[in-house]
Amino acid sequence: MDREVLRQLIHASGIFILVLGLFFNPTVLILLCVILIICAEMIFILDKYHNIPLFSTILGRCKRKDDERGFLYFFIGIILTLYFFGFNMAIASSGILMLLIGDSASTLVGRRYGKHKLPCNNSKTVEGSIAFFIVGLLSASTLIPIIPSLVGALVGTLTEAYSPIDDNIPIPIISALAITVVIYWI
Repeated sequence: MDREVLRQLIHASGIFILVLGLFFNPTVLILLCVILIICAEMIFILDKYHNIPLFSTILGRCKRKDDERGFLYFFIGIILTLYFFGFNMAIASSGILMLLIGDSASTLVGRRYGKHKLPCNNSKTVEGSIAFFIVGLLSASTLIPIIPSLVGALVGTLTEAYSPIDDNIPIPIISALAITVVIYWI
């Protein structure tokens, strides 16, 4: 399996956090994410010195050479989204889905089919951004009405394309914020 496909499958597997959100409150989910960060960090450290069955194989196949901390930013984005938007789990989950599914789709489609670079960002493609928008819209619309989903997907797409920091942090937060504005203030 291609390295990036495996990475994005692992990225999207974070959906288990949202499934657990059906049974637990946001505080429990935040605690779970903190525990996962600690466990992942321990595995990364141990993996440098020892072969850990299953984990070392997975890490060897999917870890980017230049980025060992993507998982940390991923969980920080989820934790902050749950903290700020946990009062409405449909909104929080929609923002998190933008990160889990939309970001994965944009990476896979952009790398495989991307031919047209985005204006002001030569590392991202129009095709990847379209994939993010469509997948983000469809996934969010399973939880919230179509207009907030549309705005959240558009804002998430722009955040993924132009964020000056690792996009795993701002995608769910800014998407959930845009959704909140549409639902509560418009």
